[in-house]
Amino acid sequence: MKYEFTTKMWQHGEPGGWHFVSLPKIISKEIRENLKWQEEGWGRMKAIAKIGDLQWDTAIWFDTKMDTYLLPIKAEIRKRSKLEADKTFDMSIWI
Repeated sequence: MKYEFTTKMWQHGEPGGWHFVSLPKIISKEIRENLKWQEEGWGRMKAIAKIGDLQWDTAIWFDTKMDTYLLPIKAEIRKRSKLEADKTFDMSIWI
């Protein structure tokens, strides 16, 4: 299943902490209702992500406190995509 959305990247904790994208709650709810059976340990689910022309294999994790899936964005992806925290961008994921 393919999902497209507009989002912002955010950083957890102190400088140097992990960067994430929170999937929209409506998308997370649909994924959880239909594909939860694909989750592995700790709510992990394999995915393919795409920002602009850059596509990569990754995973999303369900965060019970935020009630949504989180997509970690590695430094390499941030650099290649020229992403900055709190800047809006479009992306796609396939589950």
